[in-house]
Amino acid sequence: MSGVTKRALLALPLWAGLAAPALAQQGTEEFGMSPRELVQAIERTEQLISRCMREEGFQYVAVDADTVRAGMGADKRLPGMSEEQFVARHGFGIATLYTGDPPQLATGYSPARVGLGERNIQLFRGLSPADQVAYNRALLGAGTNLTFAVALEIESFAGTGGCTRKAVAQVFRAEQMTERYYNPLDAQVNADPRMRAALAFYGREMKKAGFDYTHPDQIEPDIRARLSSLTNGGTLLLSAMSTEQRASLRQLQDYERAVAVRSYKLTEEVLTPVEERVHDELLKRRPQ
Repeated sequence: MSGVTKRALLALPLWAGLAAPALAQQGTEEFGMSPRELVQAIERTEQLISRCMREEGFQYVAVDADTVRAGMGADKRLPGMSEEQFVARHGFGIATLYTGDPPQLATGYSPARVGLGERNIQLFRGLSPADQVAYNRALLGAGTNLTFAVALEIESFAGTGGCTRKAVAQVFRAEQMTERYYNPLDAQVNADPRMRAALAFYGREMKKAGFDYTHPDQIEPDIRARLSSLTNGGTLLLSAMSTEQRASLRQLQDYERAVAVRSYKLTEEVLTPVEERVHDELLKRRPQ
């Protein structure tokens, strides 16, 4: 999750096609699910991915919820390094750690690889290079390496493709598949006068530093979009980049580190204390 801690508002197993429930029924996991509902959503999605891949002629083992959660939890995490240290060195870990390699072949930081599970990693590595390309086109779509675990962590399915997108589309609601989706509870928190004041201060301070963002949640999608444009949707290998492309990537990496450090400091010092207070008050007002 990026910026201010994300907490969702839309609850119940989303594949049931139910309308958004009242605040009293909301969970605090991704997309507003309770821990149990999140496990159910993960298991259902993984089963659908496995079935779709089988229809495409590939083997994919449905990953258990613990593995997907491990992939989600690997975001901005490296052994022996705090999140603050990670941000200082790698920003958000988007452009700064880009290689263009499929996530299954990543050897360093890769939440996507973690969330795919070791069995699927081994299956992928046993394929020929041509079949690996076809496999990931079936699993992730053309020009994307956004896996289910990563998309779930950032609460955005807009960039998913292939069997992953087909599966989540059967489990989550249509509006949650779009770029416009925003966590309703986050929106409630942002609407509080105290949070509006904190965000206004954040925006002014970011502007002074040369960054045109008014909320931390705006930054990572922007970095991902810039990187996608530069790398043909994440398909361009670092080793195949031209001199000009490498220079552009370095510029984006420098930008990512700088904006991440400034946003992290403001978020921790200014936004998070207010966000947590407002969030807790909202939950206390819920009917029991």
